[in-house]
Amino acid sequence: MTSVTPVTEIPAGGPAGSGQTAEPGDTTVAGGTTAAGATRKPDGTGRGGAGTALNRLPSLTGLRWVAAMLVFGFHVGTMQIVAEPGYRQVVDWVFTLGLSGVQFFFILSGFVLVWSARPDDTRRAFWRRRAAKIYPNHLVTWALVLALALYWADPVNVKAALANLFLVQAWIPVNGYFYSINNVSWSLACEMFFYLALPFVLPLIRRMRAWQLYAVVVAMPLLIMAMWPGQQLLPETARWWFTQIFPVVRSFEFWMGVAAAELMLRGKWRGPGLLLSTGLFVAIWVASMEWIRAELWTTVLAFGYILVIASAARADVTGRWSPWRSRPLVWLGEVSFAFYLVHVFLIKAIFRFAGHSGGFTGWRGPVVAIVLLLVSLAAAWLLFRFVETPMMRVLGPRRRPRTAVPPSGVVRQRQPGQPPVPATEAGEVADVAEAGRAPDRPEQTGRVPDRTEQTGRAPDRTEQTGRVPERTEQAARDGLPTRAVPAPRRAQTSRAEGPRP
Repeated sequence: MTSVTPVTEIPAGGPAGSGQTAEPGDTTVAGGTTAAGATRKPDGTGRGGAGTALNRLPSLTGLRWVAAMLVFGFHVGTMQIVAEPGYRQVVDWVFTLGLSGVQFFFILSGFVLVWSARPDDTRRAFWRRRAAKIYPNHLVTWALVLALALYWADPVNVKAALANLFLVQAWIPVNGYFYSINNVSWSLACEMFFYLALPFVLPLIRRMRAWQLYAVVVAMPLLIMAMWPGQQLLPETARWWFTQIFPVVRSFEFWMGVAAAELMLRGKWRGPGLLLSTGLFVAIWVASMEWIRAELWTTVLAFGYILVIASAARADVTGRWSPWRSRPLVWLGEVSFAFYLVHVFLIKAIFRFAGHSGGFTGWRGPVVAIVLLLVSLAAAWLLFRFVETPMMRVLGPRRRPRTAVPPSGVVRQRQPGQPPVPATEAGEVADVAEAGRAPDRPEQTGRVPDRTEQTGRAPDRTEQTGRVPERTEQAARDGLPTRAVPAPRRAQTSRAEGPRP
């Protein structure tokens, strides 16, 4: 089987950053030493403060919950749960762009899968882990929604139900198909396409120069914007599907995250810090609601999301303070995938059993919305605890025995024709998601000097490490990617001359 680099999450207490995060989720890494040499707690999160670099990206897990709440608030508005004009105006103003929370998940998914990629992975193993992450939750919610439909004697389109079961409904531009059964599962069909394509595209991403990766980050949102006039070529009934559902179009957001993660792994990402990125995103959000035309929303929000994602990841790997990695937020982020899948059909079912269509007046509207949030969260925890986590253990590929953790600084083995690329040790990620690494050496020093600057020539790989890296040996670390470990600088002066790589 051809070797590829992507990796996903490990169920070690929870997915999201999953174990930590991706639409997906992340994964949790067992306790150990960070790349910065600081001891971290077994949960990989430390205390959420500054000064300790992390092997996982808990801030991205916390941000996943923020994105899930945006989607929830959007559906509170579309279901007209709050009827009081004053309260409803607030809900509409805050959550008008809430559907873009799915956009965040797509960008984050691309970022995390590249960040946590490992060199010894195979396509089959990668696809198996991704299916183990997504499919059990999908299958359970699909069966529940279908059972409720049969209980109420609602008509069921068998073809649409089967398309939904196999997560191909997003490819069918027919009403009643892409939003069939559990409506929100259309995004999982898009994710499955992303997972299928990534192992084939990632080798090309690895060979791109930094300016080309920046071009991808900038070009993807512009392509999204170009789809709005492009939809005029389609029948009117297919235009919403084309811009909002079609997996190829939605993959633009995913590839944006992929390119940004590769830039950060090389120490080439030059975005602002977390505080400034958050401020810029809030400004973009408010400007979009007040002044920016609707067809530009997705484009400008994509830029805002990538700034926040990259800066939050950098804060984690450099040990800087981040408000998004508190324990409550990380826990909420871990259950966010399950929450996303259950909240819509659960709210509909509650209203139907209660004989109420929504539209609660006065203070009852906000109270009902909060109660529905808590009920959905409880159901999400049950799904996460008894389906998602155990099924990831059962269905995911077996992990090989773990060996001693190597030193933190590592160098990614470069592809032919590619300049030396600094990399970090990857941690496992648990979803939407899927996500963590030890700090990049460029994040600690500002840049990694080119080897020719140190020696006047391109050194042989054995000169850096004192030995030839063994992938099979490194891969024994329970799935955690490891690469050749550079020798101390003082030992490089006595190196024997070797062949150029």
